[in-house]
Amino acid sequence: MGNETMADIERKAGAKWAEAAWERALAKTLRVSRRIGAEFPHASQGGSYGLEAPHWWTAGFWPGMLLLLDEGGRAPELREIAERCEERLDAVLDGYDKLDHDLGFMWVPTSVYRYKRTGAEDSRRRAFKAAQYLMGRFNLQGRYIRAWNPWFEGDDNAGLAIIDCSMNTSLLYWASRESGDPRYRHAANAHMDTVVKHFVREDGSVRHIVRFDPETGEALEALGGQGWSPESGWSRGTAWALYGLALAYHHTGREPYLNASKRVAHYFLSQLPEDGVPHWDFRAPEDTLHLRDSSAGSCAASGLLLLAGLVPPAESASYWRAGVRLLRALDERCGAWDDPAEEGLLRHGTSHYPERKHLDVPLIYGDYFFVEALARLRGADVIGWE
Repeated sequence: MGNETMADIERKAGAKWAEAAWERALAKTLRVSRRIGAEFPHASQGGSYGLEAPHWWTAGFWPGMLLLLDEGGRAPELREIAERCEERLDAVLDGYDKLDHDLGFMWVPTSVYRYKRTGAEDSRRRAFKAAQYLMGRFNLQGRYIRAWNPWFEGDDNAGLAIIDCSMNTSLLYWASRESGDPRYRHAANAHMDTVVKHFVREDGSVRHIVRFDPETGEALEALGGQGWSPESGWSRGTAWALYGLALAYHHTGREPYLNASKRVAHYFLSQLPEDGVPHWDFRAPEDTLHLRDSSAGSCAASGLLLLAGLVPPAESASYWRAGVRLLRALDERCGAWDDPAEEGLLRHGTSHYPERKHLDVPLIYGDYFFVEALARLRGADVIGWE
C-alpha cells in the first residue's frame, strides 16, 4: 500500500471501473452509429432512437457523445459523423427562426468542444454565432435569459426563464474568455445571480420555470413545467442547477455559485432512493415514483465530479464518491449494454411526465452525460462546458 491513502485507492478503483464502462459505451455506440449516422436522436421507442429535426434542443448531444468517444483518435468514424452533424446544424444557426435559449446544449458539446480539442476555426465561428444569439435573449430589466419563443398565435413567453439555462450560460463564459470581451460574462453572471435568487430554494430544491414581468423585471410566479408542480423537485432540473452553478463558479470564482451548487447537490443526494437511481420528481405523488430519470442521474454525476475538483481537499472526496456511486448505480440498474434490441445506453429516463411524453425510455442526453462523466473519471483534459 505504501504511501497511498484510501482516497488514492478509491480513485484508482474508480478509474479502472470507468475504463471498463467506457469500452462498453464505445462498443455499443459504434454499433448504433451505423444506423443513426449523422442524424439527431432524442428518445428511444421500442428499442430504436427516434430522430428529430436538427433544430430540436437535443441535437448537440449525439455528436457531442461521438466526439467524446473519439478521445485520442480511437474512433475516427464517430468523429466524422459528429462533424457532419455539426455541418447540418449550420442551417439552423443561419436560419435563426428555430433558435431559442438552448444554444448552449446544441453548440457547446459540438463546436466549442471540437474547437477546444482541435483548434478548428469553423467550429469557433459557429460557437461565436451561437453566443451572439444567446446574448440577444438577455432581458436587462429582469436579469435573465429568456426561454423559448412564441411558437403559436397568442403564445406569450417573453417573461419566462428556466433552470435548464444554467447549463447554456457556459457558452457565454467561453465566448467572453475566448474573445476577451466581458459583455458575455456580464450577461451570464446576471442570469446566474437570478438563478440563485429566484430558482434555488433554501433547502436546495429547485424551481423549473419562473415568470417575470418582461417590462419591469419583477418576479411574478413559479410554474411547474416538466415537474409535478410549481413547488416540487423535478430531478433533472435539480441536476441542471447542480452542474450549471458549479460551472458558473468554475468560470468566475464567485462563491455564491459554489455555495448554491453545494446546497443543490446535498438536496439531490438526500432524495435518492435506496437503489441510487433518481425518481423523475423528488416530490411527486407516490403512485408516480416508479418512474425514474436516469438522465438526471448522469447529469448530476458529471456535476458532482466537477464539484469534487472545485471544493477544498477536505470536502473533495465526498463529492467524488457520490458521483461514482451514482454512475455505478446507473450502470448496474439502467445499463443496456448487452441488449442488441436497445440502442440507448441507459434505460429508465423520463422526458416530460406532465405531457406523458417519453416515459421510462433511454434519452440521448442521459447517454451523453454518462459518457461525459466517464471521461471525467478517466482524466479527460477537455470538457466543452469548462
